[in-house]
Amino acid sequence: MKAAVYHETGGPEVLRVEEFEAPAPGDGEVLVEVRAASVNPYDAKVRGGKYDPSLPAVTGNDVAGTLVESNSPDFSAGDEVFGWSSSGAAAEFATAAAEVIAPMPAGLSFEQAAAIPVAGNTAWQAVFDSGELKEGLTALIVGASGGVGHFALQFAKHGGARTIGTASGRNREFVESLGADEFIDYTESDVGETVDDADLVFDTVGGDITAGLVPALAQGGVLVTIAGDPPEAAAEQRGARAELLVASPSAANLTRIAELVVSGEVRIEISESLPLEEVRKAHELIESGRTRGKIVLRIDS
Repeated sequence: MKAAVYHETGGPEVLRVEEFEAPAPGDGEVLVEVRAASVNPYDAKVRGGKYDPSLPAVTGNDVAGTLVESNSPDFSAGDEVFGWSSSGAAAEFATAAAEVIAPMPAGLSFEQAAAIPVAGNTAWQAVFDSGELKEGLTALIVGASGGVGHFALQFAKHGGARTIGTASGRNREFVESLGADEFIDYTESDVGETVDDADLVFDTVGGDITAGLVPALAQGGVLVTIAGDPPEAAAEQRGARAELLVASPSAANLTRIAELVVSGEVRIEISESLPLEEVRKAHELIESGRTRGKIVLRIDS
């Protein structure tokens, strides 16, 4: 099969599209003919060597396509599914555990479906599980124009919260179109000095930004970060808490999110839809940290 493979860790230049042995599904797994795969910052970190991958490796986690073989009673050949790949998603064929995939509903494209798993599920768990967001509360989404952030802002709006989104000024119109009640240009304003009543602060940016978000928390609020060490002591001093979210795959969440997309309540922003052969460009873009929404790779059989 054709696949985006790296034989050594490093920058995007180590990726190459080549013929690679197709995976075989094990017990409880399925084999997917891949139609689309999305790219996440995590993929770039793995390729860069942060998590010591087993080499050679096929890049990617998020997969959408059609089943050609199933070792699970829950799925059959011909089913259109999306979820997390266990063999690498950026390839003509990929395996996945049946427990971490979901059926694609009518009205959802393969590209949209591939954009959901990592980013959408992470945002859902940050907002509703770790953040325990409820109607009438205030949610501050830091990095609201990005892959995870643009989902999170819409989920918070769906949950009935007052929403505040941060991004650069060039993304103001986009963030407001997602349902932000208030927009903050982080290049012009210190978020921690602008907001002081957020019940949920969701940090998708990390670095020096994270600690500066504590003053934005309301009493009893929570700062959820996916991008660095949570400032637990500072949050506790404010009468709040801070935690690092390590999201876990959930097929149930995939189904919930897909239903919101099909209904039109949530939209998926795909900034780039590239052929598999441009996988290096996709990784360069994701590493820039300036991507709006999601980057998707198309796999044409």
